[in-house]
Amino acid sequence: MIFSRQARGAAAAALLLTQAAAQTYSSCNPTQGTCPANTALGMTINVDFTQGAVNSFTSSGGDPTYGSDGVTFTVAKSGDAPQLASVFYIMFGRVEFSMKAAPGAGIVSSFVLQSDDLDEIDLEWLGADNDEVQTNYFGKGITGSYNRGQFNPAANSQGEFITYILEWTSEQIVWTVGDTVVRTLAYGDAESGQYPQTPMQIKFGAWAGGDSSNAQGTIEWARGPTDYSQGPFSMVMRSLSVTDYSTGSSYSYGDTSGSWESIVAEGGSVNGNSDGASTETVTAVASAGTGTSPTVPAGGIGTGTGTASSGNSDLPDGWVMTPEGKIVPSSSAVVSPPHAILLAGPLIFSIFAYLSGNWRH
Repeated sequence: MIFSRQARGAAAAALLLTQAAAQTYSSCNPTQGTCPANTALGMTINVDFTQGAVNSFTSSGGDPTYGSDGVTFTVAKSGDAPQLASVFYIMFGRVEFSMKAAPGAGIVSSFVLQSDDLDEIDLEWLGADNDEVQTNYFGKGITGSYNRGQFNPAANSQGEFITYILEWTSEQIVWTVGDTVVRTLAYGDAESGQYPQTPMQIKFGAWAGGDSSNAQGTIEWARGPTDYSQGPFSMVMRSLSVTDYSTGSSYSYGDTSGSWESIVAEGGSVNGNSDGASTETVTAVASAGTGTSPTVPAGGIGTGTGTASSGNSDLPDGWVMTPEGKIVPSSSAVVSPPHAILLAGPLIFSIFAYLSGNWRH
């Protein structure tokens, strides 16, 4: 989850003393009342970050940079936590991305799916280890025993681009590294009431868990402390493909239960695109991952916005999402071939200005 460095430190300290629930926060939690609907993706997009930025993702916590390798998230000094967050949500789906994790003791590269009621699915790479990725999940912001994380193999994750796949359905979550399934969590195997099952926003970036201002528990988990004189430290995301397994223009909570059966898809249906689920053949399945220390905090990207933001009810009138992940006026939308990869130029200023002034991130 994405929250302030101070809040993250408080969470780790509370864990060490009381094993308390997570100190996380949502700007509007649908399990506690009525909240704005989330903008639905409702389709598949394929984004090639080597061709530049797309306006369906917004930045915070620093300035990601774009180049021939993709989008780079650099931690050079205390407080740096550059990240991108989608303006859309998915309701079950498949995310595939190619990335290179950041090196450095105490440096954390993160890829997070998080909902407004604080369901969460994580992948996190600790810069002190080049050969593993941490997988984790949380439900409704409850961390409890902090025993859901595993360390799974991801050889040379800092030295080369690796393709990761996260597939999330009402029945199971599957984490894949390269061609190898490293972890599968069935609905029935999750801790009671903790299976993530509500519309998720996508967030990814890098931060310094080993910063001296963090709580000692966070620094130890991140295998810090961080020595900024050895940096800068950079995570690189080359490409990203997202398939929403549901359809419609927005997702809202029909009640405060936080169950997937209560989610309402405006103009579509939950699991309306479930036939788009992965049918790829997996060549290997890794052995069970190792358990983690009870000091592992909930996943996230450290400093930044501090909240899981609620989406708008739908795209602005007359605007549409393209298969390349760009939000454009419908009159200029170009239909691309299936599985097309983004060939985008710089962001159009008027689009950016409109979104900046009218969208909550």
